Amino acid sequence: MNIALQLIANTAVALLSVLEICMLVRAVLSWFPIQDDNPILSFVCMVTEPVVAPIRALFDHFGWFQNFPLDVSFFVAFMLISMLGGVLGVML
Repeated sequence: MNIALQLIANTAVALLSVLEICMLVRAVLSWFPIQDDNPILSFVCMVTEPVVAPIRALFDHFGWFQNFPLDVSFFVAFMLISMLGGVLGVML
């Protein structure tokens, strides 16, 4: 494999791993009564919301999971990121 392409793929896998960790931190922090102005919560929301928002908008558009007690769009975004990281990892 071309060295430049391998470097790009390695960087993408690393960034996806960081995004997965941020999503896990956000999920765990949602279990605790933390104020919205918490800097850690603000950071992980800033990093993860651009990924979750389009999926949430898609689900809202079609009316899926409207009365469901869990944020399914967050779970779907996490699974898509995990699968994409796995596919890129296998290609390396």
